[in-house]
Amino acid sequence: MGEISDVEAPAEDWLVEHRFRAVVEVLDGSPIAEVARRYGTSRQSVHTWLRRFREGGRDGLRDRSRKPHTSPSRVPVDVELLICQLRQNYPKWGARRISHELTARGVADAPGRSTVHRILVRNGLVNHQVQVHRRVYKRWQRDAPMQLWQMDLMSGVFLADGRECKLVTGIDDCSRFIVIANVLIQPTGRAVCEAFIAAMRRFGVPSEVLTDNGKQFTGRYSKPLPAEVMFERVCRENGITQRLTKPRSPTTTGKIERFHKTLRREMLDHSGPFADPVAAQAAIDAWVHAYNHTRPHQSLEMATPVQVFRPHPLAPASHKPLGTMPVESTGDHAEAMRLPMLPPPGSSEDELPLQSVEFESVIRPSRHVTLPQQRSLKFNPNLVGRTVTCWVSHHTVHVLLDGRLIRTRSMTFTDADLRWLLLRGGRLGGAEPQGGISTDKPLAPTAVVEVDRKATKDGVVSLGNTPVALGTDMIGKQVTLRFDGSMMYVIHGGLLVKTLAAPIPHQRRAKLTGARVATTPLPPPPSQAPRAIRRVGADGTFAVARQKLRPGIAHAGKTVTVIIEETCFRVLDGDVEISTHPRKTGPGQRFIASR
Repeated sequence: MGEISDVEAPAEDWLVEHRFRAVVEVLDGSPIAEVARRYGTSRQSVHTWLRRFREGGRDGLRDRSRKPHTSPSRVPVDVELLICQLRQNYPKWGARRISHELTARGVADAPGRSTVHRILVRNGLVNHQVQVHRRVYKRWQRDAPMQLWQMDLMSGVFLADGRECKLVTGIDDCSRFIVIANVLIQPTGRAVCEAFIAAMRRFGVPSEVLTDNGKQFTGRYSKPLPAEVMFERVCRENGITQRLTKPRSPTTTGKIERFHKTLRREMLDHSGPFADPVAAQAAIDAWVHAYNHTRPHQSLEMATPVQVFRPHPLAPASHKPLGTMPVESTGDHAEAMRLPMLPPPGSSEDELPLQSVEFESVIRPSRHVTLPQQRSLKFNPNLVGRTVTCWVSHHTVHVLLDGRLIRTRSMTFTDADLRWLLLRGGRLGGAEPQGGISTDKPLAPTAVVEVDRKATKDGVVSLGNTPVALGTDMIGKQVTLRFDGSMMYVIHGGLLVKTLAAPIPHQRRAKLTGARVATTPLPPPPSQAPRAIRRVGADGTFAVARQKLRPGIAHAGKTVTVIIEETCFRVLDGDVEISTHPRKTGPGQRFIASR
């Protein structure tokens, strides 16, 4: 072969030139082992260069892509597109939130946080920032809800007339549940205490409260001498341990400060001036409700605050005397005010006549709500995380969801059991929920009883130990069964769809799961004609209401819809009518319909 030119190759071809010279020496007869030693490589690499040179010439010595031919684990294109759309629609969502939303939307094999982050970086949707951590903070958190509330005041609520209102806020340390978010025209100590007492009447009394050293919260730095302000006395008289941060240490109340940042960035910065304080309060209440109930929180492993929070609301204190609030020493003129005080610590409820107790409870992932005597109620998995209200008397338990009665149980409890519920956050019960069937007295034979059931894949519902077939048209549907005398009415979608003979006597109806007294009139039957779904046989025929119809062999194998009218049957293939047949059977003839 000819002599290799000593002209220096371009920088990008230097590696090719290096390998080419090694190949030339081998082709000129030099031993492969000696060439490999001189060129600083292995004998296997020289053999590979020689083979690729013979196959593709000098271009065959270039580096080849190591990219695999297939990537079975690569995220599908439609999922990657959805990730980019979520980031563009919600710029504040990070990789972890997007990964959580993909799972919530039912995406199969949703990618994890790191994969989502790489996709965002690859598509230029991440602005890299230089992270500067000047201090290492010690993170802390209470073990259970209602142990500690953090409270603070923030500004930035502007009105259309130019005024700026303050916002007093409170957050539960463990669950991140917002317990206070009140707009204040003047952030006085009185207004702060009113918001604090209202929150305690709604959610219960926390064990501790953590605030900064503002004059609304403490009189430690009052001039000329320290004094007890209204907020401190409310805490003292209700057994609340008040904790204060060190001066100029906002990171101690970091959870409430982080909430302020989120509220400003996602709501206040975009809402503009409000018409008045009432409009501002309504807008903030709506945003806080979404924050508590629908927004997943990363510190809670993407659970919502309401799923972790456990309130302990107090019983109404109308039978107790009004307490006199302390003189507030943060203003120029001392003033006294009277607000309904909370029951002081150690007060006994044993003297109160107990007829019933109410309490709120969040359905745990185990689907249970705990009752006295180690009893519990089990609920549908779809209700996990929802808050229900339980009304408990000596003989009956009613469960309400969003104000609607969903369950009634016959259980026996003593006065001690009801006091046990009071000590754990319950309150004196009001009137018995409407529609509930009490076991204190027998059910009248003329009472109209309703139960809710879901039909199985065979169109069957269970009434205690009695299965009842509703038909294939009811498969998988949620129905209401109304028992009136000797009849059972099947209600679905607000319409009466079936009328059957009552399968159980009236003595057993009160003991059915979820039984309640009907409070609404019987709904009307559907206005449109009933329909049936049939498959045309190989001979072009099928039967409806014991009458044989023949649309023709041309439609054999098709699934058709039959509209059953008073005088005829109309057969539809989709939306196209293919035949009409006179009706020979009477309108009362039974058939299996599908709506």
